[in-house]
Amino acid sequence: MSKIRVTKMFEFEMAHALHNYDGLCRNIHGHTYKLSVTVIGEPEPNPDSTKLGMVMDFGNLKRIVKQNIVDKFDHSVLLSHKEDTKYFEEENKLLKRIHIVNFQPTAENMVIHFADIIKPLLPENIKLHSIKLHETTNSFAEWYASDQ
Repeated sequence: MSKIRVTKMFEFEMAHALHNYDGLCRNIHGHTYKLSVTVIGEPEPNPDSTKLGMVMDFGNLKRIVKQNIVDKFDHSVLLSHKEDTKYFEEENKLLKRIHIVNFQPTAENMVIHFADIIKPLLPENIKLHSIKLHETTNSFAEWYASDQ
């Protein structure tokens, strides 16, 4: 049977800062991220299956990505160093959604991180093919399983 790729697209708002960067992006700033997640597999051949003809139910892919990426990072701040949070008081009600990660939060590193989150959550017969993350309308990073 043929291998087919299916893609689900998502959009979320997130801010980040690039620690020790030599330009304006060292400051906290936000983006409307557009995330495309593509999986690959064979369409379900069983005529008795409720998923006949599907590689993966778009609803299932949506649930995986929404629960583990979109809901977690939407309207949050992503920083790479705990020291970058020293200006935020614990009682500051405006900044409750801060994520400290162990990487520089560039679009390039985020697609790697997102791939690591998604891969183990997919059904056994479905593989992650690619992730594309638009940081702006004309700037994006891509991750491909074939490059790994």
